[in-house]
Amino acid sequence: MTFSPETDADPEAIEERVETTIADNDVVLFMKGNRLMPQCGYSQRAVELISQHVEEFETVDVLPALPQYREALESHSGWETIPQTFVDGEFVGGSDVLAELDERGELAAELGAE
Repeated sequence: MTFSPETDADPEAIEERVETTIADNDVVLFMKGNRLMPQCGYSQRAVELISQHVEEFETVDVLPALPQYREALESHSGWETIPQTFVDGEFVGGSDVLAELDERGELAAELGAE
């Protein structure tokens, strides 16, 4: 089976979902796949890092409309790669930034876990 992302997803609906999800959740991770089944190593790493400090956080699978999610997220973060983490409405970064914060012992505070 070949994965083919939806190409007819409404960009305005995706933009609205991104805005609402960021606004309604303390911690949200836009990722490839979901928390139980990440579809790329970077998304898996981000889930692992966040899960070390926060039990409840929202995840959004961007794969069904990847181009539209990339565009919508880039308008919020200036960053086009996935995964992307937002905390209290602010963009934090991808798995590399989460790993750097974790190495410096700053990730828990950044996620609001302290």
